[in-house]
Amino acid sequence: MSTVDQADAAAPEPASRAETGGPSRALLTVIAIATGVLVANLYYAQPLIASIGPELKIPPSLAGTLVSVTQIGYGVGLFLLVSAADLIENKRLVLLTLAGLTAALIVASASSSAALFFLASFVIGVSSTGAQVLIPFASHLVPEARRGRTVGNIMAGLLTGILLARPLSLFVASAIGWRPVFWLSAIAVLVIGIALVRIMPKYVPHGRISYGRVLVSIFGLLRDQPVLRRRALYQALMFAAFNLFWTASPLMLADSFHLSQQGIALFALAGAGGALAAPLAGRLADHGLGQLGTGGAMAALAVAFLLTCWATPAGLLAVLAIMAVVIDAAVQFNQIISQRTIFLLAPESRGRVNAAYMTVSFFGGAIGSTLATATYHWGGWTATAGAGAALGVVALIAFATELRR
Repeated sequence: MSTVDQADAAAPEPASRAETGGPSRALLTVIAIATGVLVANLYYAQPLIASIGPELKIPPSLAGTLVSVTQIGYGVGLFLLVSAADLIENKRLVLLTLAGLTAALIVASASSSAALFFLASFVIGVSSTGAQVLIPFASHLVPEARRGRTVGNIMAGLLTGILLARPLSLFVASAIGWRPVFWLSAIAVLVIGIALVRIMPKYVPHGRISYGRVLVSIFGLLRDQPVLRRRALYQALMFAAFNLFWTASPLMLADSFHLSQQGIALFALAGAGGALAAPLAGRLADHGLGQLGTGGAMAALAVAFLLTCWATPAGLLAVLAIMAVVIDAAVQFNQIISQRTIFLLAPESRGRVNAAYMTVSFFGGAIGSTLATATYHWGGWTATAGAGAALGVVALIAFATELRR
């Protein structure tokens, strides 16, 4: 443990609700919904790049940057804001991010140039990190024996938000245009903020070091915790594949299956069924089966991408929908097992551990979004799916080296 972490560990963790029976179900439900509402903002633009890009004069080959900028902002926010959860009262920090997010969504909806939209998208990414303050906050409130299940249930809410974001944005855009998507999201974030003001208890962390040392300590955690490094790498690869699929698949569905925006929305809605895997992954981790779940998830992702190479030219839309569910479930399995694992590493530094893990993961996701349009315009869906399968194989090889050790 680094000197910074030893200084933190010297201070006893404040009494939490875990010691008095844990948080209420209502609180955990609101937190799960809140995480889904916040993180959904990273994906509203993903299936709309064919509509937003031409209006803002962005070349098709660079349209994936509409998603990448938001996720880079999310990575920056994870590093700068989520790590502050070990210093700043958590409720105040979450509400500040919600205020910034609401303002950025309004600006995005009114953008008349690519530069302004990119700026708003970056701030949307930074501000959406309030979700990643809520997850370790909830983890503080429950005993270790229930932590995997609790994280799994909250992640089910978060991942449902991710998976529903695409069909919702497509349905709204097809009816009234892409700009109202961001207005409606701003209203949803405002409602969530009101709910959290009323129900979220205060949590004052016990860190006694400066903000600058907190940021430096993130690198120390990555250096000193090999499990954290590995889990961050695994999820970066898996999340890159996830974004690769969902950024390029709307283009493929329109080109190969001639689906309308509503049809693509229904396809994305079917893929949301993968969120059902989240609670199961948490229970597997609680029962010591995390390694099995991790390897199985990586293998399933690679195979699913390869099967889409066969299903697309064969015109098998139902098979593609099933593979979308498998890809979503595989990424969720790895995410939940990984977060359950890293939250056991340094309880006194849980905010920074989560910041390090999620920062690496979302930079991987940003690379996947950019890679999606680049591979699709270069070699069609075959190239994109091949890249996704390769990411799964690389993750599996990295995981195999851990098992060998």
